[in-house]
Amino acid sequence: MPAARTDTLGCSEFRRTTRRGFLRAGGIGLGGLSLAQLLAHEAAAGAAAKSENSVIVLWMRGGPSQHETWDPKPLAPAEYRGAFGATATAVPGVQICDLLPRSAALFDKWAVVRSLHHDNAGHSAGDQILFTGHPPGRNPDVNVHPSCGSIVSRQLGHLSPELPPYVMIPRQVPGTGAAYLGVAHAPFETRTDPANKGPFRLQNFSLLEGTDESRFRSRRSLLDSFDRFRADVDASGSMEAADDFRQQAYGILTSDRARRAFDLDAEPQAIRDRYGFVPTYNPNDPRRCSASAFQQRVLLGRRLVEAGVRLVTVDCRWWDTHVEGVDSMRNGFLPRWDQCYSALIEDLDQRGLLESTLVVAWGEFGRTPKMNKNNGRDHYPGVFSAALAGGPVKGGRVVGSSDAKGALPLDDPKSPQDVLATIYDHLGVDTQVHYPDHSGRPIITLPFGNPIEFA
Repeated sequence: MPAARTDTLGCSEFRRTTRRGFLRAGGIGLGGLSLAQLLAHEAAAGAAAKSENSVIVLWMRGGPSQHETWDPKPLAPAEYRGAFGATATAVPGVQICDLLPRSAALFDKWAVVRSLHHDNAGHSAGDQILFTGHPPGRNPDVNVHPSCGSIVSRQLGHLSPELPPYVMIPRQVPGTGAAYLGVAHAPFETRTDPANKGPFRLQNFSLLEGTDESRFRSRRSLLDSFDRFRADVDASGSMEAADDFRQQAYGILTSDRARRAFDLDAEPQAIRDRYGFVPTYNPNDPRRCSASAFQQRVLLGRRLVEAGVRLVTVDCRWWDTHVEGVDSMRNGFLPRWDQCYSALIEDLDQRGLLESTLVVAWGEFGRTPKMNKNNGRDHYPGVFSAALAGGPVKGGRVVGSSDAKGALPLDDPKSPQDVLATIYDHLGVDTQVHYPDHSGRPIITLPFGNPIEFA
């Protein structure tokens, strides 16, 4: 095993960091490290990473059933098999759920891992495991360790100085925070949701377009945030650097490149239709959007990696099918998932982005192998599946398998850490780097796991 490497602000044998910390105003905010510390860290940073690869995480929060997606069991007893059948894919001998025909036809361009497993059946705990590779803390809704996106932000920084390295559509879920890496490496949240009716506009990119009271307050808040650190910066003798830092952060909010990247309404209608759009989102009940609204979020994810965002996480929830799960999957999730997932793979391929963009679709666990009395399935981390496409993935492959009832890994078991290792390897992240937690103790980026081989 390689020798441990430590990344700190004052004494390190190995340093990798962002080119500039991305600060948030309005939906973006300041906190964690002081501005002077951030500037000192920037001064100590090495050269920016050369990799231009990117990742889209399609986060199917709630836990998609392996039986009703990528690992059907057509020969199992009815109470395990469920209500759906299996359909042949473009690769002979491989079947997936029969409600995913478009995905099946494109299976030569993506792959499935059927032997994932861990040991925690809690939603937020599972989120933490899959996004960080570390166990959850006492409160699983709060990150004890940084998400993979925050690690990417810290270690690799921006592909483009006009765009954040890590974006969450539309807002954070448990597991996606920066923890001890600080707010500079938290995701930029769009907050505005592509699921809503009407034009898609991010408030933060409209700060200079008018002088109404709310916009003035947002702009004033940004400036005040920097001013609060002015005394700290003066004491460090870094005023000139502080002005540059301020311009960098504010420049992201006002850059034409960022505006264009987030301008979903500029997308041709034919492409928006190809991904699908059912505007029934209820902002007072986030779970109501799960079966109809994530499709345009996926399209926005493609726009962002194309523009130069390193890692985008798209919230595609809520796949928690305890009650009447058969109906939810048949009439809600699966047809819409099939449409937007196949659209994304085709879109990336046609744009020449599939080789550089790794797409990981998964949730925090699977579902119980046996149907419950409410015509659904319950939480189950014992075995579950993930779909991967692009980057190092060879299409048409099946990695691992589950047993005849979809209850346990049968061969080649894989951990969530193996998927994270695959993400990190694609991007060029060094998983042996250690970062100090809030107590100063060095914590390894990824405690274990190996990149998955798609032979």
